[in-house]
Amino acid sequence: MTDLVKVVATTANELLTHIEISEEGLPHLVTDTAPEVSIIRLMDAGCYGDAVKLLAAGLPKREAVWWACLSTRDIQGPQTDENNIKALNAAESWVKNPSEERRLICKQMGEATKHKTPASWAATAASWCHGSLAGPDEPAIEPPHHLYAHAVAGSVSLAAVINDPVNPSDSFKRYLQQGLNLARGGNGKSD
Repeated sequence: MTDLVKVVATTANELLTHIEISEEGLPHLVTDTAPEVSIIRLMDAGCYGDAVKLLAAGLPKREAVWWACLSTRDIQGPQTDENNIKALNAAESWVKNPSEERRLICKQMGEATKHKTPASWAATAASWCHGSLAGPDEPAIEPPHHLYAHAVAGSVSLAAVINDPVNPSDSFKRYLQQGLNLARGGNGKSD
């Protein structure tokens, strides 16, 4: 039994179809049980990047993008450039109202920030949740249903490393707790 009410997958194996787990993380997976078991085991083993990937794959799209926004907001400060501020604002706006217009703004901001920052990946995650990957005058290409999770995992993991490049463990733990809170139906801001 699990209390991750927002995670629809009943086993970790269902989430592993489109993500890769590191060699260090593989022994900690229990694929035939609720994803929460593997996520906690990966966290306990210090395989934080793998835990982030698994949780990102399990969260619904809006909650996952919000998780990326929370970790990105944590590392933004006075030094953050205007495009990254706009990228994060666009992703947050999409979470509140996931319209096509807002998705296109997220796509534009992800490209403007060159997919190099947590804010860029948060915006890109939102842009990969629905709509088309193609340009405006090209035939529509629907994004694979799991693609957003890769951008979310990149955003959260990059934020943790930027927050503390020497020892990102505490940042990873805090961000994973936010993600687990979201998976439990919370707002990601408190336990």
